[in-house]
Amino acid sequence: MTKADYYETLGVSRNANEDEIKQAYRKMAMKHHPDRNAHDKASEEKFKQIKEAYEVLSDSRKRAAYDQFGHSADGASGGGFGDMNFSDIFGDVFGDIFGAMRNAGGPQRGADLRYQIEISLEDAVFGKTQEIAFSTWVACVDCKGSGAKKGSTLSTCVDCEGHGQIRLQRGFFSVQQTCPTCRGKGKVITEPCPGCHGQGRRKQNKTLSVKIPSGVDTGDRIRLGGEGEAGEAGSQPGDLYVEIHLKPHSIFERDGKDLYCDVPISYTLAALGGELDVPTLSGRVQLKVPPETQTGKAFRLRGMGVPSVRGGGKGDTICRISVETPVNLTAKQKEILKEFEATLSASNTKKHNPKATSWFDKVKKFFEDMKF
Repeated sequence: MTKADYYETLGVSRNANEDEIKQAYRKMAMKHHPDRNAHDKASEEKFKQIKEAYEVLSDSRKRAAYDQFGHSADGASGGGFGDMNFSDIFGDVFGDIFGAMRNAGGPQRGADLRYQIEISLEDAVFGKTQEIAFSTWVACVDCKGSGAKKGSTLSTCVDCEGHGQIRLQRGFFSVQQTCPTCRGKGKVITEPCPGCHGQGRRKQNKTLSVKIPSGVDTGDRIRLGGEGEAGEAGSQPGDLYVEIHLKPHSIFERDGKDLYCDVPISYTLAALGGELDVPTLSGRVQLKVPPETQTGKAFRLRGMGVPSVRGGGKGDTICRISVETPVNLTAKQKEILKEFEATLSASNTKKHNPKATSWFDKVKKFFEDMKF
């Protein structure tokens, strides 16, 4: 018997691309699948033809040979019905159905909880233990999480007849899943626990001590396994995640392992140099300020920053200098400053104010080069 043209079998044109061929194949395969057409020999034969056509046209080498020689091409036709990859054909179509079935039924693990705490920079650097209190679901003490009244017996589940599994039909697919009534146990509660009404858990206030390691930062989370909500009917509890938030500090700014501190100094100290005490989280440190220090100069105090929560050395504390202009001057102080300014101008302004001189030279050139 003469074989039908592969392109006609799939209902596509001869210049169809791979996606068009694949879509046509899935549509035809779904229509003529044997599970949907039981005892229909014609559909079974059609399904084999569709599969054979797809195996050739989806392979660039086989397709080229078929386009040139037709059905006489050596090796143009592929294997038989038994080698078909059903997951490739139907995976996209039925993925959502199977996913829903896998998630149905079965003991549900307790929910995870999130608890936010705000700590000081000092606590983040040195670590601490802090108590937290919250309300959550805990295992019922009366029934020990089973949900059944103490001394009562369980009965066989009528839906799964004690097997814990039921079979569901989804179109032409038949799948087995955990029984949602007994959640796979095969038994159901006949007399619910009066304390938890058969849930196996109850609401309760809970207090925990949380060890905060040194080096934590805003956004870090501490996981406490099994300290989340208790699951129903004695199933596994969830976890508790303690999320860290740092309070703003009055002196320091944190950037990873480093701390930044703005240090204002007087006009005189900046010009003549000297020493001053600066703060670190480990105590006072004497900082030497060299003469002619400008605003923005940074001094790095190595190893006086924050330790890494994952191990490794400490960061640094960086002191950023800010030269403060005197305010609220008296008449005498103003007169002294004018006399001082006059001495600078009389000697060499460029020598005493190199940055200002350079900037004004650039401004002058800028205006000279402008085209009006």
